[in-house]
Amino acid sequence: MAHTKSLGTTKNARESRAQRLGVKKQDGQPIKAGQIIIRQRGSKYLAGRNVKIGADDTIYAMKDGKVKFRSTKKTRFDRIVRYVKTVDVVTE
Repeated sequence: MAHTKSLGTTKNARESRAQRLGVKKQDGQPIKAGQIIIRQRGSKYLAGRNVKIGADDTIYAMKDGKVKFRSTKKTRFDRIVRYVKTVDVVTE
């Protein structure tokens, strides 16, 4: 007679890779055109000057310069005013 039970297998033992989201370049850091500033899901940060948003909401630089974060007042279509975080690339 066996002293231990036979061990079964599990179906949920695998883990997926993390998505590596977040801010990649901080305020005042130099950046080159095409480099990623922020990887995000949804529009937590909005694109400002010299910046574009990719299909997966990634914000990247269009020109060489320095990263600048700022808070902007934005009025929605129903006249509700809210503050949003905006990312710019300032060229010198």
